[in-house]
This record gives sequence, C-alpha cells and structure tokens, in this order.
Amino acid sequence: MPKKRISWFPWLVCGLGALFYCYEYFLRILPSVMTEDLLRMFNISGVAFGNLVAFYYYAYTPMQLPVGIMMDRFGPRKLLVFASLICALGTYLFAHHYLPTAQAGRFLVGFGSAFAFVGVLKLASLWFPPSRFAFIAGMATSLGMIGAMIGDIVLSKLVVSLGSNTTLFLAAVIGVVLTICLWFVIPETKEVNTSAASASSKLNYQEFFAAVFRLCKNPQMWLIGIIGSLLYLSLSGFAEVWGIPYLIRVYGLSNSTAATSISFVFLGWAIGGPLVGWISDKIGNRRYPIIIGSLLGAMLFTVLIYFPAIPTQWLAALLFIFGVCSSAQIIVFPIARELNVPALAGTAIAVTNLLVMLGGALSEPLIGQALDVLTGTHVKGNLMAFSIQSFQWALSFIPIAFILAAVLTLFIKETRGIVVK
Repeated sequence: MPKKRISWFPWLVCGLGALFYCYEYFLRILPSVMTEDLLRMFNISGVAFGNLVAFYYYAYTPMQLPVGIMMDRFGPRKLLVFASLICALGTYLFAHHYLPTAQAGRFLVGFGSAFAFVGVLKLASLWFPPSRFAFIAGMATSLGMIGAMIGDIVLSKLVVSLGSNTTLFLAAVIGVVLTICLWFVIPETKEVNTSAASASSKLNYQEFFAAVFRLCKNPQMWLIGIIGSLLYLSLSGFAEVWGIPYLIRVYGLSNSTAATSISFVFLGWAIGGPLVGWISDKIGNRRYPIIIGSLLGAMLFTVLIYFPAIPTQWLAALLFIFGVCSSAQIIVFPIARELNVPALAGTAIAVTNLLVMLGGALSEPLIGQALDVLTGTHVKGNLMAFSIQSFQWALSFIPIAFILAAVLTLFIKETRGIVVK
C-alpha cells in the first residue's frame, strides 16, 4: 500500500497545484471575452481598457520575488490556500460594474495568482526528480492553457446566456471550492523528504538572502527573464487581451467565433508546453527549442497580421501552430532552476517569472496606447472605431520581439538539464 501511495500521490499533489494555475489563468483572460461590454460599460478608451486589464500584472509582477522566497522558506500548502481564496474574492469584486471596484478586484486576482505558477513548480521540485522537471513545468503550463481555452469558449457563451454578473459569481464560488481542496490534499512541506527540502532547511536567513542577492547579480538570470518576457507577448500582448478584439475588427468575426479561434493559441501552448519540455529533456539541449520556436513563431505571426484574408479554418490552424512555437518559452524556467542550487529553486523560478510578467504589465496598456494614437482619434467605448491598420502596426512588435528572443538565446549558457551543485 505505501508503494502505491508514492506512485500516484505526487501527481495528485502537483496536479491540484496545477489546477489552481488553471483556475487563475481562467480568471486572467476573463476581460478579453468581455472587451466590447467593458469598453461600453465604463466608456473607456483602448489605453484605459489595457490599464484595467493590467491591474492584474500590477499586483502579480512585484509579488514574484516575495512569493519565491516564501515558497522556499514556508512551503506551498498554506500559501496556495490563501492565494486561491484571494482570487475568489477578487473575482467577486470584479463582478460589481463600477470601475474602481473592478480595478481593485483585478488587482486582488493578480495578487493571488502570483502564487500559482511558482507554487506548482515548487511542488514539482519537492516531489519529483530533476529529470522530470521540464516535463512537469510543461504539464503545468498545459493546464493553464486549458483554463484559458475554457475561459475563451465557455465564458463567451455564459456571458450571453447567464449575464456577466452571474458568470463572475460562479467563478468566485469555484475558487472557494478549490481553496478547500488545496487545504485538505496538499501536505505540509516538512512531510516531504527530498534533497531540495533538506537543503532549504539548512540555510539560515543570512545565508539565504546572500544567495538570493548572488542570484539577482547573475547576468544569465536577467537574460533568460528577458527572453521569457519577449516570447510571452504571444499571450500577454495578444491571446489574453487583444487577440479577440483584433479578430473581431480585422477579420470581421463574431465575439464567439473570435474567442474560439483565439483558444487555438492556448491549445497550441497546452500541447506544445509538455511536448517542448519533453523534447528538451530528451535531447539534453535547452537553447535549440527556444531558437526554433521563436523564429517560426515570428514568421507565422507576421502572416497573421499582414494577410488578414485567411479562411477561418486555416486561421485556427495558424493560431494553433503559433501557440506551439511560442510554448518554447517554458524552457526558460528549467534553465533558471538548473543555473542555481536546489534550495533556491522557488526563488530562481520567481525571479524569472517576475521578468516575464513585467512584459505583460507593460504590453497591454502600451498596445492600447498605440491603438489610440495610430487610429488618430480619441476612441472611447467603441471597439470598431479602431482602424485595421492601427491594429496591424500595434501588434507588429510581437514578431520583432520573437526574433530578438532567438538572438538573445545564443548568449544563454547551455545547462543540458543538469542542476548546479
């Protein structure tokens, strides 16, 4: 019986942590399926809408380093329970259609979500050997993308049938149920007897913060963070926020059809994340998947924005392949872990995620600002007022960012899946 517990229980623990990541991603993309309603409801411009959405990142991004430190020092159980409850509360507040309250709710969702990805990867570092880490990271990302797909497809229909308020209240209730599950399933870290946990316990606070300082001084950490941020624009700058409005305005799709089409980007990430992680582990190389994915992604996205006459069925295929290519971004997290000692696994992942999410915090309002400026008029409350050309120019920096990511990857130290001792 104990042997059977060891075989499946780690998957249950990490799977539940990944389910919370799935839930928070569901909440992250929520405004994209309500773009037209929110623009009209608050009578706001593109930059104001981008700023409302970015309130998520205003909390999420600066929390990454504290979250990593807390994960390494206190373990993931209580922190994930607390985070899930905060996400549920933030979703409840977002349901009140008053702009400051919506901003506060969005901020709380970002605050709670900051614990999700770092938490599940910390669980993976505690419950699985290093040889499985890239695959587990890919699987976690896969579940996050499934949450996004559910958000795009299901939310767009629920908002029509139930109304936005009821849909948001239902999402908040799901968060409360998930909180209870996290509390009763995930054990305290001290019950896990692994080398990572043991190493962490041997570090006193002075040694720990000295090690964190050395980590932040490592140019490689900044480099992989920037690369991750550039590739993440496929989600933060496009699929999570501006992709649906782009397809509605430029391709003339309905909100439901546009949401379904954009879900193929997340499907590409869902399949590509674990696949790219597995390939990287198998070939013992971290750089090649990133370079190839970046260059192919840049080419596909250029076709998407400058040839807007693609049939709907081919559009879905193009978005799917673009998502698969973009999912090579997940490799930056195993690299961050492998460049640092096991005791700093959570902090290394958090520093990388901080830099990645900084791109999200900046890209959403900047694209909105570009749309306002390039359209040439002061746009408020009307998605269709944005010009097609302004959308194309505003999104052009994404393929440029992908090419830059491929170039910067050449300067990353190849770890070959081996954790530093």
